[in-house]
Amino acid sequence: MTNSNSISRALATRSKWDKAAPTFDLMAGEGAEKRWKPDKLKLFSRMGEGNILFMALGTGLDIACFPPHRHINAIDISPEMLKHARPRAEQYNGDIDIAVMDVHELEFEDNYFDQIFTSCSFCSVPDPIEGLQSLKRVLKPGGELLMFEHTGSAFFPFNFMLNIMTPLSSKVGPDMNRPTVDNVRKAGFTIIEVNNIFLDVVKTIRAHKN
Repeated sequence: MTNSNSISRALATRSKWDKAAPTFDLMAGEGAEKRWKPDKLKLFSRMGEGNILFMALGTGLDIACFPPHRHINAIDISPEMLKHARPRAEQYNGDIDIAVMDVHELEFEDNYFDQIFTSCSFCSVPDPIEGLQSLKRVLKPGGELLMFEHTGSAFFPFNFMLNIMTPLSSKVGPDMNRPTVDNVRKAGFTIIEVNNIFLDVVKTIRAHKN
């Protein structure tokens, strides 16, 4: 992909989520976030004492599920999303360093992080395999990738419904039919565990870098 195409891709993605930021908490905070909070608490409890990357922070709703006393680098492509996240990050009982950053163009050294966490983000990354390979670059050998994601389904009628919804949903938010587990494998990670939380659509994924 040419540099101009990369820039155009990033700007389009940033614009989409900047527009979504003012109403994001209203759309997600009283529904999905409450419903999935126990599962996120369980996954995020695995945050260790090393270098942690969290992608993408959004408006910071996930911060309430972080264990205390961690040092976390948190990124998001949308400056408007992070405006809403900053007050939540300031109240966190630990350290959260926030930066506007595109996962395709991570500004971290190779093999830097011990763990990387994602939360409902790879439904929206323009090139998910490229984005996952970028995460793999900055993860230490043996490091963990831990994901809370919604994905496509292998079962009818859910796969049909999600495929129908995606052309519209992708214009204002996420794709609904991503094969995220397969994408993690294609990016070169080794899958450790996949737990389906709701059907085979909402799931957690644990993988590591060899």
